[in-house]
Amino acid sequence: MESILIRNPSLTVRLNPVGAVFSSIQKDGHEYLWQGDEAFWPRKDANLFPCVGRSFAGRYRLGIREYPMSIHGFCQDARFMVTQQEEARVVFTLTDSPETREIYPFAFGYQVEYRLEGNRIHKICRVENRGKETMHFGLGSHPGFRVPLDGGEFTDWAFVFSAPCHPRRVCFNHNSWLLAPERPEYPLEEDRRLPLRHDLFDYDAVVLENTSGAVTLQSEKSGRCVRVEYPQMPYVGFWHTPQSDAPFVCVEPWLSLPAPDDHMPDWETLEGLVHLPAGEVYENTVTIVIT
Repeated sequence: MESILIRNPSLTVRLNPVGAVFSSIQKDGHEYLWQGDEAFWPRKDANLFPCVGRSFAGRYRLGIREYPMSIHGFCQDARFMVTQQEEARVVFTLTDSPETREIYPFAFGYQVEYRLEGNRIHKICRVENRGKETMHFGLGSHPGFRVPLDGGEFTDWAFVFSAPCHPRRVCFNHNSWLLAPERPEYPLEEDRRLPLRHDLFDYDAVVLENTSGAVTLQSEKSGRCVRVEYPQMPYVGFWHTPQSDAPFVCVEPWLSLPAPDDHMPDWETLEGLVHLPAGEVYENTVTIVIT
């Protein structure tokens, strides 16, 4: 499989230009990234743009027009250009085309930069509005990590937030997997800890708001862990294949949410999307720390 290699003395990272996603994250020769399996989830990672999650009836509205939109947008199978590359840094770029304008009628530049700094991977997403009208979009990340990262059991592991917090769960209609209005409190152990178990994901992702902006996948039985820092993202989702014993979890920082389950929203006014004026650039950074 085609891949782009970046590395430094701490990390060796491979990236796939199709989707501009991780294909391997190694430290000391040990693989941290989920490597895909058709039995559970064939992907390893995904870039979510220009939406997160599902659209109402697979469509969305802009003013008087409707457009089709697949789950998580159109970047997952799009081939990005490598526009900059150094030993520990690479920049992927996707621009609008006649095909994208059929489903997303904006002139845009979407850059995904990966930069290594010690044991940290900075993922910097930049969206440029190259048109003459306000551009509307959401954004998210979807990397999968092996669980366990080494020996032991899935249930030895937990997500631990960087500070005490009192999140609320973003709920979904289990028939449509679209956004429901409820936002119940989601208690954590000691206000920080979410232990892993497979049935946690029987009803798809656990998506939380009002968290601390950083979370660590860790086990008391292992010296390995993964920390994901998402200070600009108001939501974080945790997911693996529902109703399975999949040996991975995805950590998904989200800027926006799926469509509501009761109507087709107009993206010009939809809460949570970025409404970027003509000529401006939006930037968002998520950092993954490997230890």
